[in-house]
Amino acid sequence: MNTVSIDFKSFVEWDNSPFILFNHHGKILYLNSAAELLFGHTTPREIYDIALFYAPQNFGYKTTMLSLNYDAFSFYAITVGYENEEQIAIRFYNKPRIKQNIILHKEKLITTDINILLEANIALFKIKNNNHLELFTDQDIPPFKIDQNNFSKLLRKIMDAFRSSDSIFIELKLLIGEHIIIADKKESIVKLTIEANSRYRDADEEIVALTANTHIACSLKEHAVRLDIPLIR
Repeated sequence: MNTVSIDFKSFVEWDNSPFILFNHHGKILYLNSAAELLFGHTTPREIYDIALFYAPQNFGYKTTMLSLNYDAFSFYAITVGYENEEQIAIRFYNKPRIKQNIILHKEKLITTDINILLEANIALFKIKNNNHLELFTDQDIPPFKIDQNNFSKLLRKIMDAFRSSDSIFIELKLLIGEHIIIADKKESIVKLTIEANSRYRDADEEIVALTANTHIACSLKEHAVRLDIPLIR
């Protein structure tokens, strides 16, 4: 079969697995839409270094099974290949997502301005703590439905984990191009990140439990906690 005249670029672009082509200096020559989203959570240098480390010794390609996680992105394997000394490509394989069988009871959710709810819980934290705190929020995030009581409990647990930190950084923003499917409907995602130079982990199980019966995704790291909150209208 003659494939010379076939343009495969669209198929690569439509793929939901990140694909990046680098030159030999680590400069990006091409990336698909999935890779653009991935670079919101890592750097081209880090991915280029991974490509070099797992590259085959000779021209061709090599697939390696491994576990890589970048916030909401989880991969179980990568393929690295090159046909010359000038270019090298890497493709990631997404881990299958476990379907949540959580029933959404919208009647129990309250339309909320998340900025106001966040600021209220920060004010409660400041009553007992004098940590330096930096807050960056997107004031254009529209009100959306959320379980106010459960979310406030979650925020208080997370904030308390940073009680001994010298400085706390909080960022709330709408993720562009990322969605979650809830009840067969695509919902946008609001990302809340809280990070500092240290964090107590004694309440991690409680934090996870508070998100267990919601559609909020929680990522716990050594110095940060990230929440991906569905913007349910």
